[in-house]
Amino acid sequence: MPKTSEPERTLDCMGLYCPVPLFQTRAEIDKLQVGEVLEVLSDDPAAEEDLKRFARRTGHEIIRLERKDDRLRFLIKKGK
Repeated sequence: MPKTSEPERTLDCMGLYCPVPLFQTRAEIDKLQVGEVLEVLSDDPAAEEDLKRFARRTGHEIIRLERKDDRLRFLIKKGK
């Protein structure tokens, strides 16, 4: 099993704004196997709510959300 600190892929969405981080996250998570983890980096204020809603609707799990200044770091575990 992957460790939460070691995602299989990292998606850098810094400087990109809604809806681009959501679309890119959806495309990247489709490349993973169930149980693998995607790290998403974003400075889009809308990304937190967008990615939480995306995870809920699609059966994925946000296993970590870190906020530092205006930067967000998500670890999203692929659910299905």
